[in-house]
Amino acid sequence: MASTASFDVSTGADLQEVDNAVNQAQKEIIQRYDFKGSKASIAFDRAKATLTLIADDDFKMKALFDVLQSKMIKRGVPVKNMELGVITPAANDTVRREIKLTQGIPQEKAKAIVKAIKDKKFKKAQGSIQGEEIRVSAPSKDELQEVIAFLRAQDFGIELRFGNYRG
Repeated sequence: MASTASFDVSTGADLQEVDNAVNQAQKEIIQRYDFKGSKASIAFDRAKATLTLIADDDFKMKALFDVLQSKMIKRGVPVKNMELGVITPAANDTVRREIKLTQGIPQEKAKAIVKAIKDKKFKKAQGSIQGEEIRVSAPSKDELQEVIAFLRAQDFGIELRFGNYRG
């Protein structure tokens, strides 16, 4: 009897790497000439997985976000998982932007991924939602490889990670 092989699809950022990226971005902001004398700052709430950016105006906000994004890319943090909030006015003539980091696959995206696997009509591969991740199982390892290739080609708006491969 052939046993079933499986793997898990998940998403999320390594919060330590996010912390490191924020620290590097803050160091760069202190040294950059265009930020001299400005109120630019980045706050990271690890428990809620949110970032709060504060800058003098929209232009500085864009520059601040660019610095943060480049540091995150260098540290391997998936920037696709950043849910950008709107830029809102804040105290002392500054603007603020909240950024949520997606940790775990949201329910509606998980349903869309499982539906995409079913709609592709793989011979025996099946996806099932398990909390904030998806387990895909099939009798053939080759079919699992096909599913991974298929999911990588799709854009679900979040960075997908494939792990926990069991043969």
